[in-house]
Amino acid sequence: MSDASDDAGRAPEVLVGVVVRVHGLRGEVVVEARTDSPGERFAPGAVLRGRRRSGPGPGELTVRSARAHSGRWLVLFEGVADRDAAEGLRGTQLIVPTAELAEPEDPEEFHVHRLTGLRAELVDGTVAGTVTDVVHGPGGSLLVVRRPAGHDALVPFVAALVPTVDVEGGRVVLDPPEGLLDPDSD
Repeated sequence: MSDASDDAGRAPEVLVGVVVRVHGLRGEVVVEARTDSPGERFAPGAVLRGRRRSGPGPGELTVRSARAHSGRWLVLFEGVADRDAAEGLRGTQLIVPTAELAEPEDPEEFHVHRLTGLRAELVDGTVAGTVTDVVHGPGGSLLVVRRPAGHDALVPFVAALVPTVDVEGGRVVLDPPEGLLDPDSD
């Protein structure tokens, strides 16, 4: 869930969902949401940019309808009228420009694109690495911290272990238990 700019000079973007499979015969797809506000992101009329990890993506996709279903979203896009057309969207990443994201009302909440790239340091000021991503799992969110030695460490994104998030200062402060940042702790 990190933001990126493409080579064409596009504004920074953030991943809000991934098409994981087709649902039914009428063009609906199952979307795994990667946003805290899927009702807003997948509202009828919303325009998302579809991209693929490799190869050309479908470009702009306009939501015709969407509904929550079993922890995921069933979405129908304009111009996708049947199962065959929907099958062509499998694996598509759904992207929005970060400029379209409203800042969270809660000062304890952050958009992933605001956290990636921040310097991670220990409470004593020692540089621990750089935040490269935030992974959302069933047990909560994890900061992915690229350590100076080159490996990634996963740090639970909870106040006890990440007591300070200073976006303007470009840093997060970590207070990990011994061994959490070691290469073999993942």
